[in-house]
Amino acid sequence: MQYPDIITIEPGKRGGKPCIRGMRITVYDVLGYLASGMTYDEILEDFPYLTQTDILACLSYAADRERITMTITP
Repeated sequence: MQYPDIITIEPGKRGGKPCIRGMRITVYDVLGYLASGMTYDEILEDFPYLTQTDILACLSYAADRERITMTITP
């Protein structure tokens, strides 16, 4: 999944958090909905301007962030 065209970061929008296609819904919002147990269909029903590709882009973005996170041990 290539997410750079979907996940946008604008300094003046939502505190510079990664958002979906320049809208005011963040990657964090979508991940939170998924973590709370919402299904893709439930999210898409509540937010009809989102697509399944948007949700997958959020997951891909989060996976990449996790992959590059370093653990510092004492």
